[in-house]
Amino acid sequence: MNSAEAKTHIQQLTDKINHHNDLYYNKSKTEISDFEFDKLLEELITLEAAFPELRLPDSPTQRVGGTITKEFASVVHQYPMLSLGNTYSAEELTDFDARVAKGLDGDAYEYFCELKFDGVSISLMYENGLLTKAVTRGDGVRGDDVTTNIKTIKSLPLRIRAKDVPARFEVRGEVFLPKEVFKQLNKEREDIGEETYANARNTASGTVKMQDSSEVAKRKLDCYLYYLLGEDNEVESHSDAMKKLEHWGFNVSPTYKKCKSVQDVLGYIQTWEKKRHELPLETDGVVIKVNSLEQQERLGFTAKSPRWAIAYKYKAESIRTRLNGITYQVGRTGAVTPVAELEPVFLAGTTVKRASLHNANEIMRLDLHLGDYVFVEKGGEIIPKVTGVDLAKRNASAKRVSYITHCPECNSILIRKEGEANHYCPNEKGCPPQIKGKVEHFIQRKAMDIDSLGEQTIRQLFELGLVKTPADLYDLRKEDLLKLDKVKDKSAQNMLDGIAASKTQPFESVLFGIGIRYVGKTVAEKLARHFKTMRNLEQASYEALLETPEVGEKIAQSVVEFFKDTDNQNEVARLGQSGLQFESNQQEPALVSTVLADKSFVISGVFEHYERDQLKDIIIANGGKVLSSVSAKLDYLLAGDNMGPAKREKAEKLGVKIISEAEFENLLKG
Repeated sequence: MNSAEAKTHIQQLTDKINHHNDLYYNKSKTEISDFEFDKLLEELITLEAAFPELRLPDSPTQRVGGTITKEFASVVHQYPMLSLGNTYSAEELTDFDARVAKGLDGDAYEYFCELKFDGVSISLMYENGLLTKAVTRGDGVRGDDVTTNIKTIKSLPLRIRAKDVPARFEVRGEVFLPKEVFKQLNKEREDIGEETYANARNTASGTVKMQDSSEVAKRKLDCYLYYLLGEDNEVESHSDAMKKLEHWGFNVSPTYKKCKSVQDVLGYIQTWEKKRHELPLETDGVVIKVNSLEQQERLGFTAKSPRWAIAYKYKAESIRTRLNGITYQVGRTGAVTPVAELEPVFLAGTTVKRASLHNANEIMRLDLHLGDYVFVEKGGEIIPKVTGVDLAKRNASAKRVSYITHCPECNSILIRKEGEANHYCPNEKGCPPQIKGKVEHFIQRKAMDIDSLGEQTIRQLFELGLVKTPADLYDLRKEDLLKLDKVKDKSAQNMLDGIAASKTQPFESVLFGIGIRYVGKTVAEKLARHFKTMRNLEQASYEALLETPEVGEKIAQSVVEFFKDTDNQNEVARLGQSGLQFESNQQEPALVSTVLADKSFVISGVFEHYERDQLKDIIIANGGKVLSSVSAKLDYLLAGDNMGPAKREKAEKLGVKIISEAEFENLLKG
């Protein structure tokens, strides 16, 4: 394929993928399957890798990420990102209204009310309809350029297609992690033995500043836009600006309202105080703005905030209830989590009976005693948490809570590794919740996807002694399943069909499913791609594992220890004998040129514009070969930052040419 043909095909693919993205994220419609969409995207990635000069600025591949940013450039805001004054009472809001009335010399005015989202403020610059820069609030005067990360947000237009777009404008909004995404993210971290994140807001903030944009893309951030700035926007009010943003394709929360008076504002605040809990993200208040832009200009600013806007903050919903006891849950990895058992109480739209206590450190910090009256909040948390104790109501004879020393399920002595907050039960092969948890992990959607089974079925199978490891599932017969409660012939057959169908799941799903600690779905994909077969992975050394993208010392050590264990070796062998996929079916990229024909490369280090997997695909797509070790026959050592010194020393000793990322791109040009 020559450059002209590639240019035409890239444009066609870009238009087609952008069309389907718009349908899915903005119109909630689909015309093609996920598989078909992924194939289109893969084809575009390969073409752009072969012809990087033809990549369009609004290419949908920007949403996949892949750029490594070691330092974020500092950018001065054209319009300072000032903070708003806060109020927590109707009286203070009435005082604000009086100041507005005085500042406008009695002229009529109206307010625009919108919910205050608990996320990360972002400023987006567009030029000729194209997103050119995304900058964090920072200190209000300057922030960090996080454009590559923000481009991964699927609901955000990279190019505005409308005809009435000014040459340059700025739009501001709030980047957030939806509640369900945050909940799933924490479930996955807990599932592989990692500590969970505290709240969605802090997690969103950390995600925006991650160095690898491909990891940002996997977090599924979203963004609501709420403010338009610029010289040529041709709007007279904030409400006009919001309509324009909606018209241009921005994601604007439909929760806003124009209010004629401060009484209407108070009504809006009251309406959303409870209703806001139904939204897909956390909110912590209401922003009230004078609607007219001319009146905003007349009112002006103080040194820190505008005089024409204020934030009404909802008080964090906290309620007092009695601590009846503490139970301890044992997870798949053996992590023990303390849970407060509470006198039932209604909080933030639901009845709360239990609340997280996180770990032993938190119990010590709170100095909990049995029978204490504790304060419980939801706030930015998905699961309620205990935030404090009402010491005035503590019974003098109350017994201080002591963290357990033995597993509540199998009575093994708990361990606590240095540097970790959680206690663990080490009896992974004999502790019932750990055994059942491993099988439940194995059947989940991101692993073997056996949706005909479930937690209750696994529990019964375990109690009947039929299933104690994932491999046991493949030995089940219909007569075994008919022993389960309420299972008839048809449902038993459905279970068997689901188990049989799981044998077609790809190698990376099997690798995730076998439950190596710290090996999540992403790491499993990297390992499968790097080692190709289960046998290669089983025999991999600690040093070889460290060569895999995304794999650090903790993961490498965990993989080595897993495959050293005789029981694990037998389990993996049984799964292989049952017919599971133990080889990667990932296809090598299609050949797009022979510019690197007969050239061999070793890739090492961290790169500015590519992941190592992407570089590998580019080399293969252009006729080259990728090797794992440096030898005299090697043509190039492609060196990024933080490359191990041993490889460099060996390459220099053997006279192998060491090239940078920029020099590699020049090679591609022929």
